[in-house]
Amino acid sequence: MTSSVRTVTFDTHDPYTLATFWAKVLKGKLADDDFPGDPAASVTTDSMTLLFWQNPDGKTVKNRVHLDLEPDGPREAEVEWLLTLGATIHDDRTTTEKLEPGAKPGAGFVVMLDPEGNEFCVLQSAAERKANS
Repeated sequence: MTSSVRTVTFDTHDPYTLATFWAKVLKGKLADDDFPGDPAASVTTDSMTLLFWQNPDGKTVKNRVHLDLEPDGPREAEVEWLLTLGATIHDDRTTTEKLEPGAKPGAGFVVMLDPEGNEFCVLQSAAERKANS
């Protein structure tokens, strides 16, 4: 038997607002029946569905699971755009002192937080990886 991932689910205080953020990030679509105040909201992309489920608990520790984003353009431009949507930079792992041993300058990733503090990483684009290999 084989399973496949159908949905990635996030606990959130405000499902509609967080789903709207991620729909913009992933150029996805909110479900037609999702509205502010609903206890759940979903975002569908070409490759996955994200479900945002209302939960009153606060986030207190690092996520055990997170998304890694691969932009279709320069990582730096993607990070700047995500900041305009309400994300924040948590840790810039692209700086020389934070790269893994042996990594070339420009490698690494940027750890960001969505509007509710969930971590996600922004990797290099495929073109950037190719240019740095």
